[in-house]
Amino acid sequence: MIRFAITLIFFLVLANFPQGTNAQESQVPKLIWKVNKLDIGTVLEEQGLQSTEFEFTNTQDSAFVIKDVWLECGCTTVEFTKDSLKKGETGKLKISFDPTSAAGYFSKLIVVTGNLSGVQDSLYLEGVSIPYPNDVVRSYPVSKGFLGFRLRTVNMGDVFDNEPKIKYVEFFNKGEDLLDKGAFRSQTPNYIRVSQVQQFVRPKERGLLMIRYDAEIRNDLGYFEDEISVGWENIPGSEIKLELIADLFEYFPPVPRSDLNEVPQLFIDQKEIDLKEISSRTVVRRTVTLTNKGRQVLEIRKIQGNCDCLKIEAAKDILNPGESMELSLVLDPIGRKGIDQRNIYIFSNDPVNPVQLIVMKSRIE
Repeated sequence: MIRFAITLIFFLVLANFPQGTNAQESQVPKLIWKVNKLDIGTVLEEQGLQSTEFEFTNTQDSAFVIKDVWLECGCTTVEFTKDSLKKGETGKLKISFDPTSAAGYFSKLIVVTGNLSGVQDSLYLEGVSIPYPNDVVRSYPVSKGFLGFRLRTVNMGDVFDNEPKIKYVEFFNKGEDLLDKGAFRSQTPNYIRVSQVQQFVRPKERGLLMIRYDAEIRNDLGYFEDEISVGWENIPGSEIKLELIADLFEYFPPVPRSDLNEVPQLFIDQKEIDLKEISSRTVVRRTVTLTNKGRQVLEIRKIQGNCDCLKIEAAKDILNPGESMELSLVLDPIGRKGIDQRNIYIFSNDPVNPVQLIVMKSRIE
């Protein structure tokens, strides 16, 4: 009798175990969201409510109904599909954000629950909210034609070649003309695009320009300056110049810890060169040794100095594993005086340290 009971328990466990394992392996999200994070960009306070939509699909055989949507704060409101959705049918959440409730970057959490067990999905609404200033004229002190800007130069920051960088630039319309998006025109190189965000910007109102910088198209590395022209074809003399600066970098995906010794590795034997006191009438020469300590070929993509007074020469741009070479640095300090610092940037295919810096310091007499 005891043997029969033990045998029965064994077969019951054996019968149930594979089902539990298969259930874990084949577990599928009950809702498939098109995206779970939306960035609405830069929003001016006076633009009022900003709305966007999250879209989802029911993957289950059972019908799905949204039971509740939890919002992080009162700055967001929601409208959602209240109908029962069969398998394969889609639903939407319309989220509206009030920009008067936030200043600067924001990320708002939205939690969706439904009638199916396990549905508690998190969504995020992100962007930048810019409040209306107390003194508009003083807040946009840089005048370019009839437009006021906060800063003289648009700094795009770090731009990687895996995706274009987008930046929104505020301006204040100090003129008497209505700025129509349809009449907006720009003259830019092919790696920069500019557009007016709002359909209309009335006199004494703020507006936004969206600037898109594509480093892959530019196909270069390092620090760059650009000048672009924008204007409105229906307003005579409206053309203005904008100065852009950007630092361009090559994107490398994260390297697994197990592969760190396999990839190219650029080693620089001296990253700081202190020349101490030097004469403005004497050219100074130094060398630095570059070594590839990795197990793959190292490619020197570019070497860039921050001054025309610095001449940099490299014998080659390819280093095999274990190979070294001398980098020649020649500084001509003529016309300079006082404490001086020259930066040399080395761009390579070392995925862990793709940009390395050599600093040359001196006091010029």
